This record gives sequence, structure tokens and C-alpha cells, in this order.
Amino acid sequence: MGNKFGTAIKCMDGRTQIPVIEYLKSVYGVDYVDLVTEPGPNKILAENDDVGIIESIKRRVKISVERHNSKLVAIAGHHDCAGNPADKDTQIAHILSAIETVRHWGLNVQLVGLWVDEGWRVCNVQ
Repeated sequence: MGNKFGTAIKCMDGRTQIPVIEYLKSVYGVDYVDLVTEPGPNKILAENDDVGIIESIKRRVKISVERHNSKLVAIAGHHDCAGNPADKDTQIAHILSAIETVRHWGLNVQLVGLWVDEGWRVCNVQ
């Protein structure tokens, strides 16, 4: 497969889909972004206690990595999140903890954290 894939673990909120995809394509040079969505996944992965949802996320990410040869996994949080209504600083802490959770999956990928602000602009958080 000649196309370059990236993976984004992000909220299901439709307002964040296009900004995250465009950011990953522009900054990381991927052609396609596989989206793994849940309400507030940064919090779910940071807390690391809902085994069913975490295993579902992991299974979907592994498909992207193993079948699409994704070498990049981004974990995103965003302003005005219904699934994780915490403030920006708390959500960024969740993103950083979520990265550590995913790091333990042994996927051999680049892990990045993203924040989507109130203007739907995306930036790296590490």
C-alpha cells in the first residue's frame, strides 16, 4: 500500500474531525487518518479502568497500525467536550497520561498529543 496512514484516538464530536485530520495531514505528512472515536477518550485512557472500552480502542488502533501500517498515533482532547467536560489543563494532563497508557501497548509508533481549542485550532501538547 503506497499511502501513508496515521491514526487519531479522539472524541466522537464532529466539530473536531476535520481540524484533526487536516492538522495530521499537514504537520505529519500522512495521506489518510484512521479515526478511533469515543466520547472523551483522553479521560478513558488516562483513568485506564474501563477495560471493555480500552480493549475496543486498542483493537481498532491495532487494525490501523497492523493493516494500514500507521506509524503515528495521536490522542486528542478538545474544548467543550461532552464526554470529558474538564478544563483545558486537566484534559491536557489526561492526554499525557493517555499517551503513557498507549505506549504500554507496544505498537512501535510515534505518539503525539493534540489539543483542539475553542476556535477549532489544533496544537501539539508535548
